[in-house]
Amino acid sequence: MKALTCIFSTILLLCIVVYTSFAQAVQPSQANNSNAQDTTLIVADSTNNHLKATGGKDTVVMKDQDGLETVVTIVANDSSWNQVNKNILHLYNGAKVKYQEFELSADYIRLDRNTNELFASGVVDHNGKYVGRPVVIFPGDTPKSVDSLVYDYKTREGNTYGIMTEQDGAYIQAKIVRKNLYDELSLKTGMYSTCNLPYPHTHFGIQFTKGLMAGKHIIVGPSYLVVENIPIKFLAIPFGFFPRQNKRSSGFLFPSFGEDATRGFALRDIGWYLAFNDYWDSEIRASIYSKGSWEGNVKTNYLVNYKYSGGFNIRYAATKTGVEGTSNYGTNKDFNVTWNHTQRQEANPGTSFSASVNVGTSSYFQNTGFNQANSIQDLTRNNMSSSISYGKVFADGKVNFTSSLSHRQDMTSGQVDLELPTFSLNVSTFNPFDSKNRVGEQKWYQRITVGYSLQGRNSISTGDSVLFKKESLNNFTNGFQHSIPIALSLNAFKYFQFNTSVNYTERWYLQTIRKRLVNEVNGFSEVRDTVQGFSRAYDYSMSSGLSTKIYGMYPKMGKVEAIRHVITPSVNLNYRPDFSDARYGFYREFVNSSGTLEKYSIFESGIYGTPSAGKSMGIGFSVDNNIEAKVRTENDTTGKGFKKIKILQGLTFSGNYNFMADSLKLSTISFSGRTALFNEKINLNFNGTLDPYVVNENGVRVDRFALQDGKLARLTNFGLSFDYSLNPNANKSRNNNIDSLKNQMPNMTKEQAEALARISTDPNAFVDFNIPWNLNGSFSMNYSKSWNSTTRQMLNTITATVNLNGDFNVTPKWKVQFNTGYDFRNQALSLTRFSIYRDLHCWDISMGWTPFGQYKSYNITIRAKASVLQDLKLTKRESHYSY
Repeated sequence: MKALTCIFSTILLLCIVVYTSFAQAVQPSQANNSNAQDTTLIVADSTNNHLKATGGKDTVVMKDQDGLETVVTIVANDSSWNQVNKNILHLYNGAKVKYQEFELSADYIRLDRNTNELFASGVVDHNGKYVGRPVVIFPGDTPKSVDSLVYDYKTREGNTYGIMTEQDGAYIQAKIVRKNLYDELSLKTGMYSTCNLPYPHTHFGIQFTKGLMAGKHIIVGPSYLVVENIPIKFLAIPFGFFPRQNKRSSGFLFPSFGEDATRGFALRDIGWYLAFNDYWDSEIRASIYSKGSWEGNVKTNYLVNYKYSGGFNIRYAATKTGVEGTSNYGTNKDFNVTWNHTQRQEANPGTSFSASVNVGTSSYFQNTGFNQANSIQDLTRNNMSSSISYGKVFADGKVNFTSSLSHRQDMTSGQVDLELPTFSLNVSTFNPFDSKNRVGEQKWYQRITVGYSLQGRNSISTGDSVLFKKESLNNFTNGFQHSIPIALSLNAFKYFQFNTSVNYTERWYLQTIRKRLVNEVNGFSEVRDTVQGFSRAYDYSMSSGLSTKIYGMYPKMGKVEAIRHVITPSVNLNYRPDFSDARYGFYREFVNSSGTLEKYSIFESGIYGTPSAGKSMGIGFSVDNNIEAKVRTENDTTGKGFKKIKILQGLTFSGNYNFMADSLKLSTISFSGRTALFNEKINLNFNGTLDPYVVNENGVRVDRFALQDGKLARLTNFGLSFDYSLNPNANKSRNNNIDSLKNQMPNMTKEQAEALARISTDPNAFVDFNIPWNLNGSFSMNYSKSWNSTTRQMLNTITATVNLNGDFNVTPKWKVQFNTGYDFRNQALSLTRFSIYRDLHCWDISMGWTPFGQYKSYNITIRAKASVLQDLKLTKRESHYSY
């Protein structure tokens, strides 16, 4: 407060200087103008007042009580005027008084030197709105916006009217606040709530008659709850005490309520929040069901500034099944562990470390159903995966080393695949025959490029029930693979691109296999032995090819100005020797139990495979097609407006012909393509395989082309999928809204920035009330034709599913969201769920309902929103995010 006294003493000194200079320039008739407004009232826009404009910025250098030089800055963007006859200084429009760390800004500031009183307020603009409210910043405190304030700088006391200040994510509003010389604030008639808008918008808050903010605590007198502007005075308390800390604080986590068809009534996710410090916090939650089931989880987040951040979540569930007292009654025990870790790039340039772990029992999500941490995607997923990776860049970015530990778990079959670890060392391609001091273009041999990569793996694939048993751990397979690609690319014959390459691959293994027959009582049986010891296998191949582009234009047809067809054909000649030849030693022979001589590879169980058997020399071919149309727009009056329509994109056919094969020299022909329909509202993708050969009565392909029987080829499989949005402007509107908010909040907090980042990357995690409706759908179909040994005929198999999801606003504050689908093969609805949201600005209420199926249930949740979402009108859909 000594600093504040110094401020106003400086202002007094400044006023004397201004008065001395200004009095010589002002006429007496102007100084004694009897039409001056009463400055104790809220003034109107200064552009309409009678005061003389002397706008600008002034600074005064003086010594404070300790003898140190300080600078007092006074700014008025519009005008400032010294009312000499009343000894009052007026500042207008963007007025600001700054002294060291103290700062006061408003659209109107009045200094009365007779009464030692400072008055600050906003102004009423030409639209009749009250703007430019005072904002005051005291050292070590947060900015406070008020309607007006009166301050006696001599006694260092004053009153503040209509204050709103933020405290630990909540807001305190009061009609009158008085500050004394001990920096204590006395409040009268106020409210404590999570809403940043003025009363009576608040839907949930604590109304109090008197209060005191002092030091690290807030004390309030008689208080009662207000919900939707309805006072609940029978829950009043005589007084309340709240700690006031400039850091996170621990507290109670409010639960949600509902009912589950199999587990009974539910009290979900009740818990406690633990704030250890600014870098580490944790949530402990539990869910209890009336039929005896329960769940618990511990979620922890950590952060080290400018280095790394992450968190882990450990979840456990005990789910009752069956009917109590019967033989099928029991408890399913499941767990799930997730961990994510991200390292900042600037923490250690050239080095990276990250982790994304999701491991647990395969039935966890199915048994726990919907809760605060589970989504529809969790319930419908059929696998879990994890990865922990480390990377390092050497030699100015030319050498890159990466290593990872990974896990993949099939939740349907219980199969677990572990990579412990996998690593790779890659060297960027370089031109060994090029010169650093070369002048002019490269010669053909200087275009030759060489690369190198080294990979290593140690993996196991087994069932989750026997994963940690000794016999499983002995089944790890491992190996190393070296690859050296050599390539050359040239322009040939003006219109062609010529490419040639030689690829050399070498594999190192620590185990090989041997096959033999064992004479037993019932005959001979095959035995495979594993032989320990280092062994190497290598192979190489060569390829040369040509590619070009062919452009075709179709004539004008009606509104279609032109159609362009781009064909990209390519052909290559490839050769690979027969590595099953005895001179390589990679293959051996033995007589199997049927008495037939069989050739096998001693590396057939190798993690990187084995060199291929059989000589291959053939021609590979592919043809890619793109068709676009140029159409005249109807709403263009100049006749020069056109738009491009993509008719067909990436229609590709590819195959290979092997001259060295004994039979079936032509491979199957694969094709794929995509297009967009109805002004790109529907994205359609398709793919399939054509077999040029026929099959005999046993379903075996024979060396006879289908074309010889009058058919082009056999369609063995075909897939079609498309997705659409009936409101494609939804995402565009949403992204524009986010961009607008980012521009309005340049100094947003870290939590606010993270919330916006999650909205941008995960559209399904938030509900957008700014979009009145949205409907998305997808359809997928797959056709396959295969031989059925039971019926001894070719059978067609068709699967088709359709999924719908969307939302619509019943009113501007009520939204209904739904997700459903239908499986045509099983003739059943897929997982269906409805959600209803009520926007309360700073709070929201949501109700989820699954009307039928295994997860038949409902739940009701009430929670406060992040402050950044209050202006964006986006509601958090899943509560496992923290702010």
